[in-house]
Amino acid sequence: MLESLTQLAADPAVWAALATLIVMEVVLGIDNLIFISILTNKLPVEQQAKARRIGIGLAAILRLALLGAVAFIVHLTEPVFSILGKGFSWRDMILIGGGLFLLWKATKEIHESVDPHPEEAKGGASLSFAAVIGQILLLDLVFSIDSIITAVGMTEHVPVMMIAVIVAVTVMLLAANPLSRFISANPTVVMLALGFLMMIGMVLIAEGFGAHVPKGYIYTAMAFSAAVEGLNMLARRRKRAKGGGEAAAKAAPVQRRAGRG
Repeated sequence: MLESLTQLAADPAVWAALATLIVMEVVLGIDNLIFISILTNKLPVEQQAKARRIGIGLAAILRLALLGAVAFIVHLTEPVFSILGKGFSWRDMILIGGGLFLLWKATKEIHESVDPHPEEAKGGASLSFAAVIGQILLLDLVFSIDSIITAVGMTEHVPVMMIAVIVAVTVMLLAANPLSRFISANPTVVMLALGFLMMIGMVLIAEGFGAHVPKGYIYTAMAFSAAVEGLNMLARRRKRAKGGGEAAAKAAPVQRRAGRG
């Protein structure tokens, strides 16, 4: 075992595959992290960090466990039935189911944001801790199977895949709380993130039906949208600062006259 690991470490191709896998896992983890952040922000403040840690921990456990059964996971791509000449595998059905769940969840969250119920407007939690963890676990399963099947096409070495998963999960743990605070403090970012989840859901459904969508297009669109929203946030911040400065300037003469009086 030690000898085989030493041979892997001496192979430049293995290091290249590891670097590529780490980048892929981190990028795929962004989808998962956005979903986790939006869900956990609906919990009471004292439960949010715990729920994020559990959700990300479950993602790590699931992926490592599935890597241990990688030979079985690969067979999930074999068709199990056909409809109108199109074969559907277990992976296809998992992707379609996960995509439909993301579409339903994102649409429901958008509706609640646009037309909130009275208890939600007051800031009450609309989900229980167990419900949040259950939904996170469901999406963890979908993203884990998709990322592992993609990883198998890039390298055949399970230890390399496991290292990539561990590094990606560590990055997610470090980014979880800052991302959640940022989303919570910027309501327009929540709507943008929900739009991302709807797009990802549509992509999962399309891939389940056999239509391959290059991930580069998806993440380029997400990066562009995030950059535009960043400019909007900067413009709003400067407008508020300018408005505050003008208000202070107008108030100063009134205060001076009151002082003389």
